[in-house]
Amino acid sequence: MTRSVAVCLVSGGMDSAVCAAIAARDYTPAFLHCNYGQRTEQKELAAFHALADHYEAKARLVVDFQHLKIIGGTSLLSDGPPVPTGTTPGGGIPSTYVPFRNGLLLSTAAAWGEVLSAKRIFFGAVEQDSSGYPDCREEFIAAMSDAIQKGTKPDTDLKIEAPLVRLSKGAIVKRGLELSVPFHLTWSCYTGNDRACGVCESCHLRLKGFAEAGAKDPIPYVP
Repeated sequence: MTRSVAVCLVSGGMDSAVCAAIAARDYTPAFLHCNYGQRTEQKELAAFHALADHYEAKARLVVDFQHLKIIGGTSLLSDGPPVPTGTTPGGGIPSTYVPFRNGLLLSTAAAWGEVLSAKRIFFGAVEQDSSGYPDCREEFIAAMSDAIQKGTKPDTDLKIEAPLVRLSKGAIVKRGLELSVPFHLTWSCYTGNDRACGVCESCHLRLKGFAEAGAKDPIPYVP
């Protein structure tokens, strides 16, 4: 039986890799990635293609959101302000938030998914144990899913799946290990291209997840 297609948003990071592994169990995956002038753009793109090869995703789409670099407003850009270390005090939104990036990604996934006759969009958003980005919240995902339903053809039946949104980082790592996710192919660091810095918020959350799962992170870190 021919499997339905699922568009998977794959940054190259740990969460999106686990999400893609979940999708690949039941769907034919189509991998979507975006470049927007981020500091680790080439490293993330390499991780995306390595994961796509691993999951045999023949359909791949890499989009350039270079207007996000012009808009600015984030420290993730190669010419942006320094990336902060550790977590954001007081639970505020960190400077690494990229304004409405996930809205753009989900909209692009909807357009591509409609052409592919896909049934699902898999989005590795995490709300429970995350940086607190507003475009990773469940209410945002529900609103985008509703907009996709209203803004596509009547015969399009495309829904967003966010299976990690309520999980802790430790639970995500455990789920990935159960699914044999190739964590060594992933990259989460906001600044390093050869070795992960180990001190940015993304590294902090990733290391926290592996520690909670009682596992060793296989990627290299700065000593």
